[in-house]
Formats: sequence, C-alpha cells, structure tokens
Amino acid sequence: MAPTRASGLLGAGEIKRVFLIVMDSFGIGEMPDAWLYKDQGSNTLRSIVASDKYSTPNLESLGLFNIDGVDFKKSHPSPKANFARMAESSAGKDTIIGHWEIAGIISKSPLPTFPEGFPEEFLQEYSKRVGRGILCNQPYSGTKVIADYGQDHIKTGDLIVYTSADSVFQVAGHEEVLGLDELYRCSQLARDMLVGEELGVGRVIARPFTGQYPNFTRTSNRRDYSLAPPRKTILDYLMEAGLETISVGKISDIFSGRSISRSYPSLNNADGMEKVLDLMEKDFKGLCFVNLVDFDMLYGHRNDVDGYAGAASEFDRDLERLMSKMEAEDLVIITADHGCDPKTPSTDHSREYVPMLAYSQSIKAGVNLGTRKTFADIGATILEIFGLDGDIAGQSFFKDISIN
Repeated sequence: MAPTRASGLLGAGEIKRVFLIVMDSFGIGEMPDAWLYKDQGSNTLRSIVASDKYSTPNLESLGLFNIDGVDFKKSHPSPKANFARMAESSAGKDTIIGHWEIAGIISKSPLPTFPEGFPEEFLQEYSKRVGRGILCNQPYSGTKVIADYGQDHIKTGDLIVYTSADSVFQVAGHEEVLGLDELYRCSQLARDMLVGEELGVGRVIARPFTGQYPNFTRTSNRRDYSLAPPRKTILDYLMEAGLETISVGKISDIFSGRSISRSYPSLNNADGMEKVLDLMEKDFKGLCFVNLVDFDMLYGHRNDVDGYAGAASEFDRDLERLMSKMEAEDLVIITADHGCDPKTPSTDHSREYVPMLAYSQSIKAGVNLGTRKTFADIGATILEIFGLDGDIAGQSFFKDISIN
C-alpha cells in the first residue's frame, strides 16, 4: 500500500522531527514466553539498578520506573513523558527481528541459528570462493575466539568464522594481516551466499582486530551485512513521502541501507549521542533513528553489570543535554530491541519486555499506555504523527497522547 496523506492529529508542522533512540538490549523483565527461550528470571534493568554505578535521574523523571511491572524502584510522582511496556510479537530475541518489529514488521518465524556451526558443504564452497581456509566454525565469544584462533589466523591467513546464539555469521580478521578491504570482501561474499530459509542468517558481521598474542583487541571497524527487510517498513513510507530518514549507529546496517537518506555510523554510545546532538542543530523534517550498541555488545554479552550500569548513567547525562536542546516541534522516543541481562549465567540476548518513553512539549505527559502487544505500535505511531498510512503491523497510540 503506497503512503497517502491521512487526517493526522497534529496540525501541519507541530511535530517536525522524531528522534527514535534504541538502547540496544535494555530489557525490563521477562516476557510470559521467556521459558521457551530459557530466559526465565531475566530482567536487565533490575540487574543494573542494583549496581552502585547506576544513576539515571533523567530517565526516571521521564517515567522509566512508572512503567507496568517496573516495580523495583520508586516511581516518579509527575513523569514528563508518556510510557509503556512493549511486548515482542515476533518469534526471536535478536537485533534484526527487534528493530524490524519497531519499524512495522512482525516476524512469525525466527531467523536460522547454528548452534553446531555452519554446514560443512556450505563452508567448503565458501572457502573456495574466498580463496582461504576456515578456522573455528563454532558458537564462540568474540573476544575469546581471537585469543584462541588469532595466532593460527596470522600464520595461515585463514578466516576465523564463528557464530553465537543469534542468527549471525561472523568473520574475524587481523587488520594488519588480512586488511579491512579483504575482510569486508570475504564478509560480503558470505552475505551473498547466506540466503534462503535454511541459511539466511540475519547478519554477517566483519570483526576486525589488532595487536599481538595474547593481547589481541577488537576494533571499531566492524561492519554488518544484514538481510533486507522482507516487506516495507516505516522507513520506506517516510522516504516515499519526501521525509528524511536519518540513521545513527548501525541502523543503516540493520535495514540493509534501504530507505536511509543519511547515515552516520558511530564508534560507541557517546559518539552516537554526539552525532544526535549535532543533528538537533540541523533543519530537517522526518525521523532520526538511533541505535546505541554498547549496552549489548560491551556489557550485556560480557555479563558486566557495573559496565552496563555505567553506560546507562552516561546515556542519562547525554539525555539531559538532548532534552535541553529540544524544540516544541521535536519528539523523542526511547525504547529497546530485546534484553541481555548481564547478571544471568547466559551471555546471550534475553526474551524481555522493553520500555517506551515518548517526550515532547507538543504532547501530553504522564500517560500510562500500559502493556502494548507489539513493538510495532511505535512505528504505527510515527506514521500517524506524519499523517501517513502504511501497510505495517501495530496500533498507533498517538490519539492517547495528543493534546488536540
């Protein structure tokens, strides 16, 4: 269905820019089906709140602890934002599935995973095409795999291929030995081959590292090669309507670069927020879609409770700066794509509800939007804000927060 102008609830120009910020893996408690994913008891937020590194007065003033089920810290008496607990309707708990759902696609089947490694027949063909041997081919920690296989990689030039509990094919290579261009070439070849129902992983990830044994270090030159979304998302509808669709962080990678008008990769959370703050100085109309990956990549997957708590506190300080720059025509929505509880024995993502905080001077404040059935309600709301119809999942909650 092509986007068309709808009646809308705001007058023209009242909300001009939406900043949609995904705190990657910032879950707020297990979903009812968490047992299917072996995630009983997971609660990312509850785990980090217990750390003395945790301090988020701005998130709390917006209503983080007013959300349904978030009852382990005192709620705010007058929250500035509207708030909700978002349930995931898709099958899965990974980054791709979560972001696609936020943007309007519910995935009824999970993307394929490879707990025993990738099929030998596939790896033989892949090795032939890249002209290199293959090391590892197992689920592995990203830091441990380079410690265990880095020396062999340097001696042979063979690729370190590994996976995780997520739908990923990861290729690690030393920047000074393999080179970034060669690593990216090998990763793109893998992406071209990993298609279809059985092999179509959500992401191929190039994982460069540097250093000498035993002090290998992953670098920030990671690159993600994602499946293209199977249907239109809010990004497609916004772009077709002539609105900006700006990516910060790995959003462009997650959507395979489709319907992204401008992309600003980031080195880390702090760099991502600096880019958002810079964009607030620019004149544009549309969506700025942001992913802050450090919560997940650096702390959730490494079971680093204090590190995760510190990252939340750092984001909260940047949030204060962002709120001080907001104009009446700006709307900020803060959410997440899944959980990754750093306190559980697992280092994998967790099947959790995620928060939703919507703040603007042009809408109501303090509305409890309850527990939503799908992340896609966010996407539906954004389309309605811009007066657009689109064939996406989700139910807009904009009528509940509009002042008109």
